[in-house]
Amino acid sequence: MTIVRPRYALLGALLLLGLLSAMLVRAQLEGSDRGIPVIDSSSGYEVGGIAVDVAGKDPEQARQAAWRIAQRKGWKMLWSKMNGGREGGGLSDSTLDSIVSGIVVEQEMIGPNRYIARLGVVFDRARAGQLLGGQAQILRSPPLLVIPVQFAGATPTSFELRNPWQAAWARFRTGASPIDYVRPTGSGTDPLLLNFGQAMRPGRGWWRMLLDQYGAADILVPQVTIVREWPGGPVIGRFAARYGPDHRLLATFALRAANGDALAAMLDEGVRRIDAIYAGALRDGRLRADPSLAVEEEEVPEEDQVTLEDVMAEVVDGALGASAITVQVETPDAAALGDAESTLRGIPGVRTSSTTSLALGGVSVIRVEFTGDIGLLKTALLARGWRVEAGADVLRIRRAE
Repeated sequence: MTIVRPRYALLGALLLLGLLSAMLVRAQLEGSDRGIPVIDSSSGYEVGGIAVDVAGKDPEQARQAAWRIAQRKGWKMLWSKMNGGREGGGLSDSTLDSIVSGIVVEQEMIGPNRYIARLGVVFDRARAGQLLGGQAQILRSPPLLVIPVQFAGATPTSFELRNPWQAAWARFRTGASPIDYVRPTGSGTDPLLLNFGQAMRPGRGWWRMLLDQYGAADILVPQVTIVREWPGGPVIGRFAARYGPDHRLLATFALRAANGDALAAMLDEGVRRIDAIYAGALRDGRLRADPSLAVEEEEVPEEDQVTLEDVMAEVVDGALGASAITVQVETPDAAALGDAESTLRGIPGVRTSSTTSLALGGVSVIRVEFTGDIGLLKTALLARGWRVEAGADVLRIRRAE
């Protein structure tokens, strides 16, 4: 029998404690390996994958001509997508110039008198929406929480660590999609709450709590299995579009990249195709919120009911000081800004609120001095019918559809 002397045991414990402290300090110095900020595409419609091949007197003339052609093609593609596949919606070049907010260069080759590229076109949502008409808003899904799952080798990964599949979903511009994606960044508590194990869990109780926290009605689980044929060689991606706590399969497909350098482009194409699958399932009625995920409310006697204002007033009374919070609000018109300002002024604990940036047709900014933390203000806005996305001392709000 081996006898461990107390002083040796104490020495071992101290060494272990020192090792853990060093690992913690190193992790803090190197930064977190979790979290990828998502692209905010709420202010524009984007159409990608537009192929152009134009000749000109010089490279600049060929480029300008190609971009104009991309604008025309992009508008027709957006019109068709927003109007159930119907053709139409031709516009003049001058009108297109006024509603296009940017050109995205996905891939390009420039010669002495030729320009070959694959481009994307970003249309301003406020201006283009007026020309698209009411058809653009006919079909819209409820908020759906996205948990991308990647299989590389034998290891499944979601938000536990940064991975190429998560990055592809963060890059995806959702403005032109009928799916209302709720895309976590993977920071904070996301790796603990939205890991691969949770994505596979069918139990409704825990899902109800998570969906309520993230402001979603159901779950989307897009999957990819990455297979490398040999180091530095072709990469095969096998994709699956799944949804719901029961992991229901909508469709599968496979893509191939020539090598690892083309992996990101392959995954971007996979995201676009999965988005099209989800949009098609929404149109034909297969993609709908699971009623078992709805929170069942119990009737409480009137004398025992406690309002949100009562709870907030109690919390505010116990707060020590106020904090400055930036609130970004989507303001298609002046009435939307007035609605947001009046809502904020009516929340208990809001000392002052002032509009620091006005952008009708875009995103305005309101500076709020609030007695309490940002989570409490988010809860109050949710209770008043606003859709809320939270960041570090920043809230982005818009009226729920």
